[in-house]
Amino acid sequence: MSFFDTHLLNIVVYLPLLFAALIWLIPGTERGQIRTLTFIGMLVDLVFGVWAYMRFEPSGAEFQLEYRTRWLEQLGVSYHIGVDGLAVSLLLLTVFLGPLVVMASQTYITERVKEFHLALLALQTVMLGALVSLDVLLFYVFWEAMLIPMYLLVGVWGSEDRQMAAVKFFLYTLVGSLLMLVAIVAVYFISSTPGNRSFDYAAIYNNLVAANREISTCMATGGDCGQLAGLAGTLYRWGPWMFAAFALAFAIKVPMWPVHTWLPDAHVQAPVAGSMILAGVMLKMGTFGFWRFAIPFFPAATHQARPILAALSVIGIVYGALMCLAQRDIKKLIAYSSVSHLGYCMLGMLALTAEGATGSAYQMLNHGVSTGALFLLFGFLYERRHTRLMSDYGGIAKVVPVYTASFLIITFSSVAVPGTNGFVGEFLVLLGTFKSNLGLAVGVLAALGVILGAAYMLWMVQKVFFGPLTHRENQHLSDLSLREFATVVPFLILVVVMGLMPQPFLDRINPSTERFITRANLGAPGSKVQPGDVQITVMPLPPSGMAAAPTAQPSGQLADRR
Repeated sequence: MSFFDTHLLNIVVYLPLLFAALIWLIPGTERGQIRTLTFIGMLVDLVFGVWAYMRFEPSGAEFQLEYRTRWLEQLGVSYHIGVDGLAVSLLLLTVFLGPLVVMASQTYITERVKEFHLALLALQTVMLGALVSLDVLLFYVFWEAMLIPMYLLVGVWGSEDRQMAAVKFFLYTLVGSLLMLVAIVAVYFISSTPGNRSFDYAAIYNNLVAANREISTCMATGGDCGQLAGLAGTLYRWGPWMFAAFALAFAIKVPMWPVHTWLPDAHVQAPVAGSMILAGVMLKMGTFGFWRFAIPFFPAATHQARPILAALSVIGIVYGALMCLAQRDIKKLIAYSSVSHLGYCMLGMLALTAEGATGSAYQMLNHGVSTGALFLLFGFLYERRHTRLMSDYGGIAKVVPVYTASFLIITFSSVAVPGTNGFVGEFLVLLGTFKSNLGLAVGVLAALGVILGAAYMLWMVQKVFFGPLTHRENQHLSDLSLREFATVVPFLILVVVMGLMPQPFLDRINPSTERFITRANLGAPGSKVQPGDVQITVMPLPPSGMAAAPTAQPSGQLADRR
């Protein structure tokens, strides 16, 4: 690793904030300069993000491109960042969406343009910061910071009921976040002794490994786990409560049924940029949180809650699809489709099979591409007609053929047509679910969601684009402009590339999948995994006043794939 490698993630995370500082100095009346500078900032960040993605070596250490320095030493907090295969893939998705969000908002946002772009850049920084954080308290700081710019995007630049939607989003997320903070503090205190306490992700996980294995083994053999002593006894009594606090915070963000009700309102009221970011990245923070924190920290509690969480995931898949069939508002239909599609991400993760977990991770990327593009395309249509009702359209394929073709391709991706990115993710999730011990009924109901997904998306396409041209206002719709088409083309390319050539993406995801499955099954019946096999090795804490030097050692035995 070079000196540049150790600072690359800092550049990716804080570059948008640097451009925000530059924009702060520009008068608010210079809208063109503000839009251009924001776009350049996002574009440069994309370049560095792609560089980080390419520098990640799948056969190397678990966490790479690390940087660590002392922060709040008395509390055991360090500024520690790094990425594994899943984090670097989500980082790539985030920086990919950045410049496209700016392009999509060029004509839609006409009021408080400077403040809008400052909010976009700040949100980009905190989302990236949450993905790369390897200190649990640092993760929480970035996690909470996401609330403010997203609240402003919905509450200031949204539609007619924007304030209600913004407050609902804020309160739902805040309640879950505060419970997660309590759980973070609790696991910080129980995982180590006074004088050795740390919020570092690896330190907390490694300190819990032996106790987690002891609990899981006791539960598998039917012993009296209430008699466990030391950390194992404490974790057995309080671990399920801490897992519940983490799980609720992440479930709200996903969102899982029944804590999903904030999402349709937020999507409907948000501007196109807000909907793209919300669907593309922010919802993945929930699934990422389950993957990174809740399940590895508490594998025994995960196995106890797994049937319930899997049932809620399947309910979300089917319920979201049925709600889509009941919608007449196009944007609300796309919003409910997110509830259904994110159910597949959760179900694949909870299957605890290699295929299911890989499909879950890939589906996180797919959803960001497909649903982000759907919100983008409908945003262009809404700018022209200012109505969200399907009944106000019909037959517009005759008037806007390029727009229609683009929408159809993204629709095929959303309904998982073979050859598109959506097919790879959903196929792996269903395959992993059927191979798991969740039960045949779970897989069958999840497969039903695929059928319902095709039904509501194709029904919406039929209503909006085909048939007679029934409204005079639609006769003079303009097709995609050059700027709009340039914004859509990257999504169309990714749909095909990720559908026909998924292996380059899967190569970076697979090592993270193997580690995730092994850690989730620690101590489970039939598992031969020992605590030493799942230990995490990261960059050491540097001497006072210094940042740690890069290390070439692999992160734990499980990560040694060379």
